[in-house]
Amino acid sequence: MSEITTTFEEYLSVIKALNAATVSSYMQDITQLELAIAPKKLTDITTDDVLKFLSTFENKRTLNRKLSAINTFFRFCHEHKFSHNSVSIPSAKVSQNLPKYLSSDAIQKAITQIDRGTLFGLRDYALILFLYASGCRISEALNIQRGDISGEWLKVRFAKGEKERMVPLAGVALDAIKEYLAKVDFSSSYIWLNYRGEKLSRISAFKIIKKYLGVSPHVLRHSFASALIIGGADLRVVQELLGHSSLVTTQIYTHIQKQNLSQTLNSYHPIRSFA
Repeated sequence: MSEITTTFEEYLSVIKALNAATVSSYMQDITQLELAIAPKKLTDITTDDVLKFLSTFENKRTLNRKLSAINTFFRFCHEHKFSHNSVSIPSAKVSQNLPKYLSSDAIQKAITQIDRGTLFGLRDYALILFLYASGCRISEALNIQRGDISGEWLKVRFAKGEKERMVPLAGVALDAIKEYLAKVDFSSSYIWLNYRGEKLSRISAFKIIKKYLGVSPHVLRHSFASALIIGGADLRVVQELLGHSSLVTTQIYTHIQKQNLSQTLNSYHPIRSFA
């Protein structure tokens, strides 16, 4: 990497405190841009150069992800006097789809199929309940250690953007975790372990959730938020529980709230019986 990209990487990691996965994604996008414009230097780039690079990507979500990295990079360059060019391009409009989620009945029905007579059956059962009860990202969940649960509270220490948050856990999830941990004879401080007593990997966690629910772990996070919104929870409370830095991100769930209100109105309003 060039000196400027190395400095940018340090800025993302230290000053912005982004997690390693986000930093890596940003750096891959900037490196890809750097290769595309060679032999021109990044500090000499123009808006036209960026638009030409972005025109090679058809998927709007991919384009916006790369654009976010590029705009952040050039804002950094401009603010730190690496470049006099001020490049800023608005994101492409992407249709906002309703996030996929499961009903509590669907989740409850699925977990009754788990054989809780084995250690890993207990683990899988507890993991699904934990994800649905906490709304944790799978990366956060896998980093949870025994000391992070105190009473009925969970401290999420390895959150996105390195921001800690506290989340109350439902008793049924706590009981499932206790029952599972009572059978664990490994010495690891992590809660979710594989058969070698090592921290469970993202791939393994994905396979577990897919096996029983047919979805990715992130759908359980959507299910957590959706259940709260449908139940009437305040959007800002949901934002805090999910660890969203902006309320804008959480507002995707208002579509679920509107959908539920519409269904309720259609089901219970007396006008439905009018001729």
